[in-house]
Amino acid sequence: MITGAGVSAASGVPTFRGEDGLWSSFRVEDLATPEAFARDPDLVWKWYAWRRELVSACKPNRAHEVLAAWSRRRAPRFTLITQNVDGLHERAGTRNLVRFHGSLWELQCWKGCAKSPPRWREETVPLRELPPRCPHCRGLARPGVVWFGEPIDPAVLEASLAALDCDVFLVVGTSGLVYPAAGLADEARLRGAFTVEINPEPTEAGDRFDLSIQGPAEEVLDRLDARLADSEESSSGSRFNSSQ
Repeated sequence: MITGAGVSAASGVPTFRGEDGLWSSFRVEDLATPEAFARDPDLVWKWYAWRRELVSACKPNRAHEVLAAWSRRRAPRFTLITQNVDGLHERAGTRNLVRFHGSLWELQCWKGCAKSPPRWREETVPLRELPPRCPHCRGLARPGVVWFGEPIDPAVLEASLAALDCDVFLVVGTSGLVYPAAGLADEARLRGAFTVEINPEPTEAGDRFDLSIQGPAEEVLDRLDARLADSEESSSGSRFNSSQ
């Protein structure tokens, strides 16, 4: 399974540019690339600090809750790959989670100094200093996310590919058009998985799936969870009756 921004929409997580238009005059290249950070780290960090403060006030919604429950009931067969960096899957208690694009709540040394770990957790809101510093070399720290133009961490990619050997692969709340994440569903289908897209509206990628379901993630997943519960209860009852 892979999730995108649509899963967090009902939690009020702001879109990339923000509903209030505060950042509407900036392009992606102004805010979320290594070149942007090298050019103006103060500007980039103001944007990320703004996002962190807004997301910190958001709570997991029913979609996060259902997926967290599935991860507990079906572990270790369940893997959730998320493109989201908001941390709401973690707060909902999801197990076996692969963070494809990193996390807003992690930092890393911009210079990659030898003493610092690849990434470290920093959940303080607001940040103690802006821009934050690496605690080991006192150089600049950067957000622990994958920026445009950067490769996916090899270990993350390996874990994601391993999850594609499955019976059913769900794509929830994402357009399925941004690569390399978009290619995961195609690969899962090639490996024999039944692929399902869940989005509020039809997408351009819809014909690449075995089934497309239209509706908000929190509503569709809640209905699926109820049907699975009924099916499991019926199956359990049948086994009980046949043993009498």
